[in-house]
Amino acid sequence: MPTGYRILPTVARVREGFSLRFNPGEVTDVFEVPLSFLMTPGNYKRESADWNGLRTGVYAVRFGEHNIWGVTAAILWNLRERIHRGR
Repeated sequence: MPTGYRILPTVARVREGFSLRFNPGEVTDVFEVPLSFLMTPGNYKRESADWNGLRTGVYAVRFGEHNIWGVTAAILWNLRERIHRGR
């Protein structure tokens, strides 16, 4: 599902109580998800989505009231795969 955007995923270790600044014109919501949750394969589902009039399969992760899907969920799935492959 090419979007034409260059995406540069970044992983960081942060201290408890850190604060984020984000551009509300680009980001709708910011929330934390424990890494252990994202590393659990059973938390990922495959769903169908419409993209430019086409049906396509996407990853989705439900965390509380948040639904992480599409390219974001695919990036997280790829991170999980790379971490577990290195063990």
